[in-house]
Order: sequence, then C-alpha cells, then structure tokens
Amino acid sequence: MTATTNAPPTRKRSHGESAAPPGKRRSLGDLKVAMIFLAPATLGFVVFYIWPTLRGAYLSFTEYSLLSAPKFNGLANYERMVQDSFFWNALVVTVEYVVINIGVQTVLAVAIAMVMYRLTKSITVRAIILAPYLVANVVVALVWYWMLDFQVGIVNQGLGWLGIDPVAFFGDSHWAIPTVAGINVWRHMGYTALLVFAGLQMIPAYVYEAAEVDGSTEWKTFWRITLPLLRPVLVMVLVVTMIGSFQIFDTVAVTTQGGPINATRVIYYYIYERAFTRFDFGYASAMALVLFAILAIVSLVQLRLLRAKESDLA
Repeated sequence: MTATTNAPPTRKRSHGESAAPPGKRRSLGDLKVAMIFLAPATLGFVVFYIWPTLRGAYLSFTEYSLLSAPKFNGLANYERMVQDSFFWNALVVTVEYVVINIGVQTVLAVAIAMVMYRLTKSITVRAIILAPYLVANVVVALVWYWMLDFQVGIVNQGLGWLGIDPVAFFGDSHWAIPTVAGINVWRHMGYTALLVFAGLQMIPAYVYEAAEVDGSTEWKTFWRITLPLLRPVLVMVLVVTMIGSFQIFDTVAVTTQGGPINATRVIYYYIYERAFTRFDFGYASAMALVLFAILAIVSLVQLRLLRAKESDLA
C-alpha cells in the first residue's frame, strides 16, 4: 500500500524563462520607486546647477554681453584677471572677511554648544538660539543697518550714553568688513552651535567619567578629550562655513554696496557688478570659475590636513 501526498504539481519553466530570486525582484522594484522620487531633484540639479556651470565655463573663454553673441577670445579674460587690481583687492577683502567670520563664529558656536551640553538640553533654548538663522539674511542686514546707523542707530546712542563717540560702522573702511562679518556671525552661530551640540552628544559618557576619575579638570578635558573627539564635526563645520563665507553677497549689497572705497567689495559682489551692471558676462564667468577652483582646492586641503575621515573614537 503506497502513501499519497497532496503537494501541488510543480510548474515547468518554458524555454527561455529565467527565475529571478524574490529578493532581486524586490530590489529592482525599490530602485524604480527611488528613481521616480529622485527624478524631480535630479532635473532641478541639472537645470539649475550643472547646466549653468557648464555654460559659465564656456562663457569664461568668450567676450559676451547681452547685446551681442559670445565671441571666443581664448584666455584673454584670465590674462585680464591677473592684471586687474580690483579683482585682487576683492579677493583680499573676501579673505579678510572669511578669517574674521570663521574664527569668531566657530569659537562662539563651540562655547554655546558646551554651555548647552553642560547646563541645559532644553528644546526651547535650542529654538531661541536657532531663531536668528530662520530670518532672511536681507532682513537681518537691514535691521542691523538701521541699528548701527551713525546718527540715529540705537547702538551709537548707547555708546553716547557711555560717553563714547559714535562709530561709523559701515562708513569707516577699518570697521566695515568686521561689521559685516559680525552681522553674519550673529545670524549663523546658532545653527553652527547646534551642529557642534549634536557632535557633543555623540561622545560616549564613559570617556568623561574616566577623565573625572583620573582627576582631569574641565579645561584639560575640553582640550584633550572634547576637541579631539569633535574633530569630524568641526571639519564639516569649517568646510561648510568657509564655502558660505566666500559666497557673501546679500549683506554687502544691502548695507555698503562695496564701499567705502572698495573696503567691502568682496569677490561675489565684484562678479555681480561685472555681470549685471557692466554686462561683462565673459569676464564675470572667468572670475566665477576661478572662485570655484579656489573653493575646491581650499576644501580639499582642509579635509586632508584635518583628517576628516578619521575618528579618535576608533
């Protein structure tokens, strides 16, 4: 007597039919969905970033204005740039702004993050610190422009009450760039502080407990433990801040328009003037391409020297 089974009959594959594993079919389906969601962002990136970059690179080798078609002139724009004293002055002014902005902003951001980490982790405090960053940069520039006005600004009125002479924050060539940098530090330091604060939360608590057992002071712990372990976050902050600082434009356009006597004519504002005031698009494109190369080189040097890919926790 033989036993019978109720197993369903197996289906034979026809000639040429391939059997795809379920996992592979699922991954192909996920890929299609991901491509659909990425398509709008990819289209925007190509239209608003890749194409303008390629177009600008082409125009940098031409003489072009809106009144005539581009005429190829080789390296003439770059040769002109080497001899342009206004370009070099704009580059020096931009570097001065970058040094002030990055130095002050990073120190204040780390200090604020440490205070938040040690004293409070309240969401309300984080929202207050982040509030200036949520205001449009043009609005911030206008408000500070009125507050720092030489005649009616509240800051100079306060200095007068203290017996200090009014300061031409935007009208003095020695004060103009530090003032512009200070405005942007005030706006961005809260956001930078939150980035550093997030990095502090990633440091294991046992590291600080071991340092406390060894009798380490707060100052030694900060220099020997906190800063080294924060290095990956600080590298990211420095690179992003450096790139953003080189692109300073709106604060200058709203307050000083490059004055007094070219003291605040940063490289972005000079490119804007050449392109949209004098319609010298070929030369402006060449300067923009050089600025792109400078930012790429400086960013790579920062990442290499600060060992961005390494972690002291490993």
